[in-house]
Amino acid sequence: MNRSELADFLRRARARLDPSDVGLTAGARRRTPGLRREEVAQLAGMSVDYYTRLEQSRGPSPSRQMLTALARALRLTEDERDHLFHLTGAQPPRREATSTHVRPSLLLVLDRLHDTPAMVVTDYGEVLAQNALSRALSGDVLARPPQGRNMIRRFFLDPAAQELFPPEDRPERAREQVAGLRAVASARPADPEPAALVAELRAASEEFARLWDEHEVAVRRAATKRFRHPAIGILELDCEVLVNSGHNQQLVIHTARPGTESYERLQLLRVVGLQDMTATSS
Repeated sequence: MNRSELADFLRRARARLDPSDVGLTAGARRRTPGLRREEVAQLAGMSVDYYTRLEQSRGPSPSRQMLTALARALRLTEDERDHLFHLTGAQPPRREATSTHVRPSLLLVLDRLHDTPAMVVTDYGEVLAQNALSRALSGDVLARPPQGRNMIRRFFLDPAAQELFPPEDRPERAREQVAGLRAVASARPADPEPAALVAELRAASEEFARLWDEHEVAVRRAATKRFRHPAIGILELDCEVLVNSGHNQQLVIHTARPGTESYERLQLLRVVGLQDMTATSS
């Protein structure tokens, strides 16, 4: 691990970012350009002390999960992300058919969406990034272990995940999840990730196996969905899906129609949810 080069690279990557680039407010006057160390640590989900030691050339070698989080927090390109891995002596992730690296320009769009829940996911359900209102609506997915970040896996294997939807809507949500995964798996039969997810769920969930055998296929597109928040109540939201075909990633945006009760509830969620005054659906 090249600690001095890593420290220099991290400092320079941090200095080139403005708070607005990552969805933060500038706040009090800043003596130096760029993000503060505590802001990078917050974005990456690590302690300030740990990040500070990395910039001071005295930190331990970060895990692969931590390097990936740092690459997203610092809005690194894929080449820069690979360089970050190399500096620690780690092998960069393979640039497979489904990339888990979110382009900085896409993260910039996500950070600009302050008043509506939005997230970036792979086409087979892996959550790669969320904005603050998405975390307020459905929980901080990226705070979970890697196995708990796939929406389809959680829907069928984690009973708490289904609580996000009204009971009468869950059968339709289940059919949509399975039909969408079948479309992805059939379009990319050589991609191991969707295939492994299908095999896991067929073995672990009777409901998934039954729906899979019905052979329904549906590419994920715009729809209207209802979400159940434990403090705010039912929100009926329009779901818009913007596809990045080159990386097989999707920007999923949920909006409420102005003048509706759901619109008012979404505004309330923005206030109380972002202040951590309510619990999410786990």
